[in-house]
Amino acid sequence: MSSSSPSAPSQPSDGSHLRIATEEAYAPRAVIDEYRRLLDTDGGDAGFRSLWSYYLLNRTAHTDLFRSRITDLGDRRLSDMADLGIDHQVLSLVTPGVELFELPLARELAALTNENIAQACRQHPAQFSGLAAVALQDVGFSVRELRRAVRELGLKGVIVNSHTRGEYLDAPKFEEFWATAAELDVPVYLHPNTPSDPLIGPLLDSGLDGAIFGFGVETGMHLIRIIFSGVFDRHPNLRLVVGHLGEALPFWASRIDHFHDVQDRTGRYPWRPSLKQPPSHYLRTNIWLTTSGMACEPAIMFARQVVGADRVLYAMDYPFQVSADEVEVHERLPVTDAEKRTLFETAARGVFGLRPDPRRP
Repeated sequence: MSSSSPSAPSQPSDGSHLRIATEEAYAPRAVIDEYRRLLDTDGGDAGFRSLWSYYLLNRTAHTDLFRSRITDLGDRRLSDMADLGIDHQVLSLVTPGVELFELPLARELAALTNENIAQACRQHPAQFSGLAAVALQDVGFSVRELRRAVRELGLKGVIVNSHTRGEYLDAPKFEEFWATAAELDVPVYLHPNTPSDPLIGPLLDSGLDGAIFGFGVETGMHLIRIIFSGVFDRHPNLRLVVGHLGEALPFWASRIDHFHDVQDRTGRYPWRPSLKQPPSHYLRTNIWLTTSGMACEPAIMFARQVVGADRVLYAMDYPFQVSADEVEVHERLPVTDAEKRTLFETAARGVFGLRPDPRRP
């Protein structure tokens, strides 16, 4: 969507579904100010500097509009939703979250984000629900903050912006975090980040480090690591949500299964736990995919075939991608009305535990 708002997509004439967008970013001004401070002092990692120097140091109509959107939880955002034909957003802290900051600042900004999102959800319950921010450089705080965010603030899950200073969630130190999400019965949203410094070199050199390819390399690898760690065997009820239709893992699923089996039979990596099921099994039982940034009919239909139609749900990726045309791509998919309602609404209600909408009879 450009600075001028397009006409909203046509709503279903029979009222068959509402549109819930599930990967919609927000950042308090305090977080944006700290990102700018890091840029001014050459702080953060290489991926952060590459991504956020564009949005915060460039002064163009596009970046000015982005900054006005990312920090808003009121009229600006609600107006955009109306223009786009979006009924509800699941709000979450923008990548890379607060993991770049030192403690105690990271803890303070995570808590502030959660308070702000919870307040917006109380003010606009029909339009917003939210995911908790944590600071996984302090796992103990993150567990406590997740409990507070769910039990006291009413948030519906937790967002993790991929690696935490180069550490990945398959590390044993994060087991308490996984156990807490499973205990609370809330999903973990694995959101992309730019690749960590050990991974980013060839991508940065070629200008492929961000959303164009680097996000997928980083987050797809992270997702495989999580699956191979056996976390879903240890916590069978754990729910994980990942955007961009699974960062290409549905396409790779058969090959991953084959070579995982080969490695297990040959004992190539004896230190890695054996899984109770083939890796692709967990894509169909514990993992949900959103369509954020992937308004492409063949890709959506293929992902649905691999993981199941009830495990693919709509997302826009606001305010990084803002287009009513992308909504129309989803509306024109060759699926039944019931399947379209699952894509736009009921899958999200199920995985995030959202209450029925008062606007629906």
